[in-house]
Amino acid sequence: MVATLFIDGVWRAASDNGFHDVHSPHDQSVVATVSQATEADVDDAIAAARRSFDSGIFTSWSFKERSDLVSKIADLLERDADLIARKESDDTGKRFTEAQYDLADVISTFRHFAALGAKEHGRKVDVGLPHVHSQIVHEPLGVASLIGPWNYPLLQIAWKVAPALVAGCSFIVKPSELTPQSAIALMKIIEEAGTPKGVANLILGPGSVVGTLLINDPRVDLVSFTGGLTTGQTIMRAAAQTIKKLALELGGKNPHIIFADADLDAAIDNAVTAAFLHSGQVCSAGTRLIVERSIHDRVVSEIVRRAAKIRLGGPSDEMAETGPLISAAHLRNVSEYVEKGVAEGATLLVGGKRSELPEHANGWYYLPTVLDNAKSSMYCVQEESFGPVMTVEVFDTEAEAIAIGNDTNFGLSGGVWSSDSEKAARVASALRHGTIWVNDFGPYRPAAEWGGYKQSGIGRELGEHGLGEYLEIKHIWTNNAPSRSGWFRD
Repeated sequence: MVATLFIDGVWRAASDNGFHDVHSPHDQSVVATVSQATEADVDDAIAAARRSFDSGIFTSWSFKERSDLVSKIADLLERDADLIARKESDDTGKRFTEAQYDLADVISTFRHFAALGAKEHGRKVDVGLPHVHSQIVHEPLGVASLIGPWNYPLLQIAWKVAPALVAGCSFIVKPSELTPQSAIALMKIIEEAGTPKGVANLILGPGSVVGTLLINDPRVDLVSFTGGLTTGQTIMRAAAQTIKKLALELGGKNPHIIFADADLDAAIDNAVTAAFLHSGQVCSAGTRLIVERSIHDRVVSEIVRRAAKIRLGGPSDEMAETGPLISAAHLRNVSEYVEKGVAEGATLLVGGKRSELPEHANGWYYLPTVLDNAKSSMYCVQEESFGPVMTVEVFDTEAEAIAIGNDTNFGLSGGVWSSDSEKAARVASALRHGTIWVNDFGPYRPAAEWGGYKQSGIGRELGEHGLGEYLEIKHIWTNNAPSRSGWFRD
């Protein structure tokens, strides 16, 4: 019997003893066996979260006390970082060293919110009346469903769990069924740190079974979801029934603009990383290269040369530079995406197929791919492949670069390369995306907000606003010299 559900402070098996195996994307070996929750299990988890919140067992803690708890969790994560990184590496197929970087970011996230929670919350409002005390207070929002993706399993969950704890919310975590091990490890640490019973709950299973309940249940006050646009749209429709608060991060199709006056060596190197890191399975991946026409041949030929040299390999391959795709279904989707791009008129310059190396035969490896001569109207330019596929477009003027960069329904991130600081600032300001990197691509810090414009989602994670998503704002007006209003006659 597998007991990997955490409900109301107890580790337990699914109510029907259901379970499923987690397979490595590297070689399809079984890396874990975990419980698969039933609808009854989800109901129990929501009930436990609702009960703990309404009891005041955690909301009665001060911000300082909750921040101390989150700081302790960070310490415990640091203690177990390599163990958890190994579990995440097994689940995702990414290199162990890459998973170690992710765990460092997870720890930084918990430390950021611990420090943020220790600050003063609320403010006084001067209403011009000496006998009135008017203040704004921040209170825990309620019960939250926290639904994470498979590409950065623990990091994306940490972006939700850490502020939820600091705010005083109760919650149910649902990681992707493809990558559950690090979330299980986190929940054990949350328990060890002394989180009150029922505050933190863990449900495992496919979204089609358990996710729907976590979204629709009227006892849930907030849904925070990171994942695909279609699921996000479903969540928004469902949330309308009970007017839930939503925080949605739905990916992007991110422009990476290189002007002719850029440091081309640095720009090319960053373009390769932006597109092919983690085999493109990054919501902010810079897979839409937009390059000034006069430097197109130089930039693209060098990117193609470097893409062809990228070494693919599994978690334990110390020479590997990137790993497999997450599943057979995703490999099939990426393959079809590239085929459609070529059919639309894009020119395949490198890649465009599954790796044929014998050591990759049992894994989901797809070669880094570059599609040149792309146009904004193409499916491969407008839609997200979530794979190692770069499309290339050209521009002649600054205005054209901006127009192309904004010609998307998404708006998560983008990059601009130019040695002209004023031009770079103009372009960065004009791009309708939540994060813009100038002469860089990809870095973030927990102190800076993260989120998108348009169909990349609503709300923000990280920064100060990331905590605000889990707080209600209340105005309390206290009249210390009460008197009759005198509005109506006796």
